Amino acid sequence: MELNAARWLSQLGRRFGKKMTVCHIPDEVLDEIKIAGFDAVWLMGVWQKSPKALEIARNNPELARAISYQAPNFNKEDICASPFAVYDYSVDRDMGTEDGLIKLKKRLNDRGIMLLLDFVGNHFAADHPKTLTDPDLFINTGTTPPVAHPDWFFKTDNGVYIAHGRDPFFPPWTDTAQLNYFNPKTRDFMIETLLRVASLCDGVRCDMSMLSLNKVHHDTWWQFLKEDAPREEFWTRAIARAREKNPSFVFIAEVYWGLEWEIQELGFDYTYDKILYDRLRFASAEAIKGHLGAEHLYQMRSIRFISNHDEESTLKAFGRDKAAAAAVLVSTIPGARMFYALQLLGYKTNYPVQYAGEPADGDEGVREFYKNLLSITNNPSFHGGEWTMKQILGVNDSETYKNVLAWEWAQGLEYKLVVINYSAAQSVCKIPFKNKCKAIYCDFPGRQELLAEEICKNGLTLDLKPYEAKIYTMYL
Repeated sequence: MELNAARWLSQLGRRFGKKMTVCHIPDEVLDEIKIAGFDAVWLMGVWQKSPKALEIARNNPELARAISYQAPNFNKEDICASPFAVYDYSVDRDMGTEDGLIKLKKRLNDRGIMLLLDFVGNHFAADHPKTLTDPDLFINTGTTPPVAHPDWFFKTDNGVYIAHGRDPFFPPWTDTAQLNYFNPKTRDFMIETLLRVASLCDGVRCDMSMLSLNKVHHDTWWQFLKEDAPREEFWTRAIARAREKNPSFVFIAEVYWGLEWEIQELGFDYTYDKILYDRLRFASAEAIKGHLGAEHLYQMRSIRFISNHDEESTLKAFGRDKAAAAAVLVSTIPGARMFYALQLLGYKTNYPVQYAGEPADGDEGVREFYKNLLSITNNPSFHGGEWTMKQILGVNDSETYKNVLAWEWAQGLEYKLVVINYSAAQSVCKIPFKNKCKAIYCDFPGRQELLAEEICKNGLTLDLKPYEAKIYTMYL
């Protein structure tokens, strides 16, 4: 589960009537996370915030408009610096202490929950002390103004022109300073930084991980690089060093552009599955099925999601019924499953990450939906069973069976069957059965016992409403 640390602590403060830090999270809050079925918490944004990034955020009219659209009476003090413009990898003073974070990790671990933190490897905050004391860690042109793309750079108080961090397909992030990964000193510094972060948590979510790949870094910054490309990828060495100290340390990559497999091959445990997200949002059931047919190891290392801090809210992006079907889908396929706190609470808007105020548009029906879904998918069969796609047959010459997706999880004598009509059309289909079942229950959306003997003999025939999803339990 992804939690915006500033917003979460602010909400807990209002709930319990006192200032909340990572040092004082009540047991009942951690118990609620465990009961909901989560085995990892990504506490996004615990690191020391940048004063410059805070100034930029509070004076950004576009950010203010984005917040005021849903919270017209918001307090400017509820705007914080971007968590991705890291000033220092120490716990932000407003959020607690390092000792408190270590104790929170232990309390989560005692409940079987991992603590994941940010590692923003591509850049630091534009006012990071190293921009003054060691500017060659960053892409820079020295004291000579850049001839090409001057708008990508800023001038430090020492008169050095340093590039802002950037994705090559978008404008620069003006609250950041771009690291130079072709400088061996930068690599050494960032590995030491990573090792420090790794001492405080069970794993890291690596922001925009592909930007540090040699080819991507070269293609983005070739005009300003003085050094040749290193022979080794940064992540290969960095991951190896971290695992020398903790072999079970988890690496999660935010990665796009079809580079997921390449990043996995460098040692990452999990990579974002943005391809699935886009297909769920824009493509047909057949296209989704094609993606789910990819190599099994790739599937197991993929993080499935339909919301995070970068995407639109699920209700806005998908619509209520389609969002529910997509949620069932990502909750019941192989790989890791990531949920965003605002998604679970039914908020209609994904507020900017800099906003720590109280969202005002939660939906109780969505909350109950996720409570029910997560309680069902917390079953061990969905995590340790054997997953296979199911054959789907047509009924009465109808072609609508192509709108339907189905798979099963087998663990011992218990099978879980998931059937989803991922379309806006009424769809009919039949799911054939090879095994005899002693009992069959429909678990989702509600509990109901079915006639096992008849279904095992004739198959399960379904007439599904648009975006209707069902989850069954079968006992052999």
